[in-house]
Amino acid sequence: MQGKVEICGVNTARLKTLTHGEMDTLLRLAKAGDKKAREKLIEGNLRLVLSVIGRFDKRGESPDDLFQVGCIGLMKAIANFDPDKQVKFSTYGVPMIAGEVRRYLRDNSPIRVSRSIRDVAYRVLQCKEALLLRLGREPTLEEIAKELELPVEDVSQALDAVCAPVSLFDPVYSDGGDPLTVMDQVRDTKNTEGNWMEHIALRDAFRALGDREKQILSLRFYDGKTQMEVAGVLGISQAQVSRLEKGAISAMRKSVSVS
Repeated sequence: MQGKVEICGVNTARLKTLTHGEMDTLLRLAKAGDKKAREKLIEGNLRLVLSVIGRFDKRGESPDDLFQVGCIGLMKAIANFDPDKQVKFSTYGVPMIAGEVRRYLRDNSPIRVSRSIRDVAYRVLQCKEALLLRLGREPTLEEIAKELELPVEDVSQALDAVCAPVSLFDPVYSDGGDPLTVMDQVRDTKNTEGNWMEHIALRDAFRALGDREKQILSLRFYDGKTQMEVAGVLGISQAQVSRLEKGAISAMRKSVSVS
C-alpha cells in the first residue's frame, strides 16, 4: 500500500477525520436513521479502513478490492454500534472491518475448507464481535466457546481453518538490518536434518538386534528398569542381562558409525 495515493478513486491524502464529539453526535443521529449522518461517518472513518487493510497488503489482493470490502465492514460497524456503550467506535469498528476482510480472503482462498468448519467459524466470528461490544475488550477462546456451547478446541480449529496463510518469508520485525521472518520464529533448532539422520540410524540399528536384545534395551531405557529387575522379568541372571546389554549397545554403535 506504500506510495499509493488513490484507492478506488479516493485521494487518501485528503481523507477527513472526526473529533470524538463529532463521532458521538453523528453515531446517535445515524442510529436514529439520519442518512446524511451515516454518510459523514463513513467518510470520516475511511482512514480507519485504510489502517486495517494495511495488515493484509501482503496477501496478493488488490488494494482497491480490500478497501471496498473494508468499507462494507465499516458500514456494518456503524449500523450495529451502540453509542450508549462505554466503548470507542474504533475499538468496535476495527474487528468488524478486519472480520469482513478475512471473510473475503477466506471465500476467495485457494485453500478449500469444509462447509461445516466454515459455518462454525462464521458463528465464532459473529460471537466474537458481539462479545467485544458487550465486554469492551477482546474475548477469550473460553468465553466464545461458553457462549456458543462448543468445545474450546472446535472454536480454535475453526478460527485456524479460516485464517489466511502466510509465507514463511514474510517479515515480522525489522530494525533497519535484515528483517526477522516467520521462519526465524518457528525454526526448529532441535529437530535438524542431522538429528533426524541420527534418529533414523539408531532406529535401523535397533531393528537389526535380536528379539532378546531388543527386549532388554526396551526394559532398561524405555521402562527404566534396573538390570536386576530385567533379570527377574526374563528369568535370567543379572550377569547375563549385563552381557547382553553391552553386546547390544556395542552392535548399535558399530552400525551407526558405519552408516
